[in-house]
Amino acid sequence: MMRYLISFDEGAMTFPEEELSDVARDSHAVVAEAKKAGVWIFGAGLEEQRASIVATDGTVTEGPFPETKARIGGFSIIEVASRDEALSWAAKIAAACRCAQEVRELMYDPES
Repeated sequence: MMRYLISFDEGAMTFPEEELSDVARDSHAVVAEAKKAGVWIFGAGLEEQRASIVATDGTVTEGPFPETKARIGGFSIIEVASRDEALSWAAKIAAACRCAQEVRELMYDPES
């Protein structure tokens, strides 16, 4: 089994505010379906805020760096048998959230 990060950029959810309850209902339904299928690991939306950057020496600065163009707005982590299956779940999430999703395989370490 492989784990995938499915994410979208901050600001990508540009639907009209009156659709918020429908988006919430639809996205919760996809999460429930993924849990029932046994593929759901974790997911969350991220608060709109500046990130704190912690350097290797422990120094903390406010980020992201100015050259950063996109920030993650939300994500899901799933565990499935194939990339095609991950893409299928991403399509369901995209439809529910009303925005495109990026799909990336995680380099899973069984020791973690």
